[in-house]
Amino acid sequence: MKNDVFGQKKLVDCFGTLMFILLFGTGLVKQASAETNSNGIFAAFSSIDESPVGEAVLKQHDAMLIFDYQSIRLPEREEIDLIGYHILTPLNEWAYFGLGGYAPFLKGEFGGFMAFGVLAHAQTKITDNIFVAGGLSFGGGGGGRSIAESVELSGTGGYVRGYLGLGYDFGNFSIGANISHMEFSNSTINNTQLNFFLQKPFSYQTAAYGNSGGNFSSVPRSSLGGFGSMLSFGLDNYAQINPVGSYKGVINAADLQYSNFMSKNAYWYYALGVGYKGLPIYNQVVAGLGTRVALSERIQLYGQLGLGSGGYAPELIDTGSGLLLYPKVSAEYLINETLGVSLTSGFTLALDGTSKNLTFGATLNRHFGRAGSQEGSENTSQAGRYQGYRFSLSHETVLNLSFNNVSLADLNMLTIQGEKIVADNFYIPLRAAISYQSYRGLPGYGEISSGLGIQNSYTKGDLFQFFGEVQAGANVQGTIVRTAIGLNYALGEDLALRASVGQTFGNEGFIATNIGLGLTRRFSLLSL
Repeated sequence: MKNDVFGQKKLVDCFGTLMFILLFGTGLVKQASAETNSNGIFAAFSSIDESPVGEAVLKQHDAMLIFDYQSIRLPEREEIDLIGYHILTPLNEWAYFGLGGYAPFLKGEFGGFMAFGVLAHAQTKITDNIFVAGGLSFGGGGGGRSIAESVELSGTGGYVRGYLGLGYDFGNFSIGANISHMEFSNSTINNTQLNFFLQKPFSYQTAAYGNSGGNFSSVPRSSLGGFGSMLSFGLDNYAQINPVGSYKGVINAADLQYSNFMSKNAYWYYALGVGYKGLPIYNQVVAGLGTRVALSERIQLYGQLGLGSGGYAPELIDTGSGLLLYPKVSAEYLINETLGVSLTSGFTLALDGTSKNLTFGATLNRHFGRAGSQEGSENTSQAGRYQGYRFSLSHETVLNLSFNNVSLADLNMLTIQGEKIVADNFYIPLRAAISYQSYRGLPGYGEISSGLGIQNSYTKGDLFQFFGEVQAGANVQGTIVRTAIGLNYALGEDLALRASVGQTFGNEGFIATNIGLGLTRRFSLLSL
């Protein structure tokens, strides 16, 4: 039972950080995509003017990042402070919709507490620079040092947050303050406090979904500019140093990192690590700065320093509030201009906990732009191919749920799924879901999974596209296998209604039927 609640709260953590990679990280990938023709999986629902690049036609999209900070008083205990991160797309001149999450920052021992949900936001100017803003978010989450604390802090796992305040627009960014009220159902988190925020608008480009799989003519790199980016997938090992928590073994984790080069050799990055063995669903999310040194045409060294949040239940691994410092170095061998392999080593330190870890592993790097310099040449051009992607936000109802042959109450979940089209009839899905209701009396039920999907070929103008998929992953009980069939019904070429039904099977007789309904944003990107 103890492991169940710790697993639940960490799957919430995983979901929040995975969502952050999908939406925040790859939303910025799209911004870089407009500069570097990189691939990714994020696209917003709005678009504006089309602009030709060679014979390729791209749509320009606007979006906005919001970061906020609030400190919430708790009865008879220390405060919990939360960093919020949200990515929004405009619906009109004043209304926005998007996704967001919340993670602990500096106060207390809440490492691993996490929440995720949808956000409706509105703002309008009252002078040239001053605006009034307000919003409402809803979702699920949880966490705590123990089972009792998790239930006390998170209640049944569902939360509502509303806010209203003023901001000042500096042009490239805005800052402001809100009065914010955040409440978890049946929990001690139910308070009104001051909330500070930072807004950053950005734009990115996509092509029509119907172009997926087709070719485009030569595109001058000089029309794209920028210094490029890199996506890295690796397997890491965290060896604990003098651990004081009850878990003292090695943590085996999978890492995903997006790096964006600001100059020839300097970059910022965002990285997610999720445990798959040793301490499954251990989680950390880190952002920071790095630099690169080329030793030869094939060999490059990287050094980076990041700050983030992560851990597991503090009783198992003590990361305190969750605040982490993570320096890391790597040596890369370039297989060709776009692919490289690296050996990595680093050190993670919980700044207000006792957790310290030596890390070592290997990564596969995909470069967008020339890997040797990451600079676009002024005198070259290349032909390429459109690659298709889909991104879905759905509401799922979980029926006929049972565990250990015991029937359980139905659940309702928010689900995000990104899909990369790899051939006319095949795609790779990456899915995460979080419930805003309690599971077996505890908050924070979640699922993460990936696999392979099959679909009928799409022709521009088709109303229906049918699919079936098999995914493997994990929930709070352990490993799961998920099957689903469904369809996308076109509301336009790039927007579709998504409906699905499926079965989920897991450890110890876990079984459930999932029925989902949502919206799918479909698009393609240029791939050189």
